[in-house]
Amino acid sequence: MYVLLLLAVAATLLPFAWMLLGSFKTQGELLRRPVTWWPQEGTLANYISWFTELHIDKFFANSLIVAVVTVLGNLLFCSMIGYALAKMSFPGKRFLFLLVMVTLMVPGVVTFVPLFVMVSKLGLVSTYPALFLPFLASPVGVFLMRQFMLGIPDSIIEAARIDGAGEFRIFTRVVMPLCGPPLATLGILTFLGSWNNFLWPLVAAQSEDMYTLPVALSLFSTGQNATNYGLLLAGSVLVITPIVALFVALQRFFIQSVAATGIK
Repeated sequence: MYVLLLLAVAATLLPFAWMLLGSFKTQGELLRRPVTWWPQEGTLANYISWFTELHIDKFFANSLIVAVVTVLGNLLFCSMIGYALAKMSFPGKRFLFLLVMVTLMVPGVVTFVPLFVMVSKLGLVSTYPALFLPFLASPVGVFLMRQFMLGIPDSIIEAARIDGAGEFRIFTRVVMPLCGPPLATLGILTFLGSWNNFLWPLVAAQSEDMYTLPVALSLFSTGQNATNYGLLLAGSVLVITPIVALFVALQRFFIQSVAATGIK
């Protein structure tokens, strides 16, 4: 079993190792045959090009702003909707939850064009709101938070209501402190989706100043006649580094959320 697991881990990490080592190679060495794993002509030129010629700090800031705002919006709105669907009684609650479940089965491509038309009519093209407003809440996040909040004992909430606490105070002071694991999970998944989103920023950000990292990586490393593979690999390393760091920092909460869901 350990041998099989080690083989699976090696097969998973192999592309990342090739990407990291290739980012320090020259274009000639990357195209050379037979293939070399360890850089024989190690160079930092690919990284230097990103920071000096292509100004990756600007694209990094754009991606960070969009990802952070998207994460905060999902943590707030998905939690509020999940709390309403899990712990509040009102007409049409079952229908609203069914609507959320139906939207899970709708491909994003179906709503892509209408969403762009809406953003265009509002005059938001090539602005930050165009990049994060359509993604401030997600059906997956609503479902995740609702399912977790269903496991919170009703007696705790009823006790708070008897003490005179309103719904907003119960939500912020009682429910949310208990939702650390699902919030961390939702934050990781949302950040990952926003950080790696390519198609929507490519269409909505029609000026270079608003490009996010995946868009800049695609447009600047791939020319009309040739691809600069060293630049592409170095950019890929820079793109995935924040994601890896975020997951390492929050993996404890992610595992707790998965374990709690399995127990339920």
